[in-house]
Amino acid sequence: MHRHRHERFLFEGPGPGPKFLFRGGGGGPWGGGPWGGGGRRRMRRGDVRAAVLLLLEEEPRNGYQLMQEIEQRSDGAWRPSPGSMYPALQLLADEGLIRGEQREGGTVYELTDAGREHLNEHREQFGNPWEQAGQGVPGEVRELMGLAAQVMLATRQVVHAGSDEQRKAASELLAETRRKLYGILAGD
Repeated sequence: MHRHRHERFLFEGPGPGPKFLFRGGGGGPWGGGPWGGGGRRRMRRGDVRAAVLLLLEEEPRNGYQLMQEIEQRSDGAWRPSPGSMYPALQLLADEGLIRGEQREGGTVYELTDAGREHLNEHREQFGNPWEQAGQGVPGEVRELMGLAAQVMLATRQVVHAGSDEQRKAASELLAETRRKLYGILAGD
């Protein structure tokens, strides 16, 4: 096993691809932060709560859909982890602001009347958490993160709806894309 450093990343091998160990200043797939490494911003616990309430006002959603919607609305700058999303959902349910209903495929959450009242009372304070997540992110970083999120969505579609042949072709394309991205970093 060998390691070498590149700015904020520590690459570790061997294996089918590098494994990332992040040094300080954040982490996640976009590297350290605040934005020098292109990293996703770490949001406060209250931001997750506000985002959940605002999104559930529009329509019922499950936890995964909430995480995806926040990521999409923030142009990839913020995707709450399951470790922050699901405790927030449980706390909001315990407070009587949302309720979960078991449906096929998991629990779908919706606002209660108390949740709507709470949201209306605090709407100005909540603001727009997904826009706040993207503040200060350079345009080219936002564009790159948005494209990466779109590639991930397209990949999920191929995984779920594609044939074996289509999945194999997608895997080859993504492997080549990954090699080319590292080539860009290496200056090739």
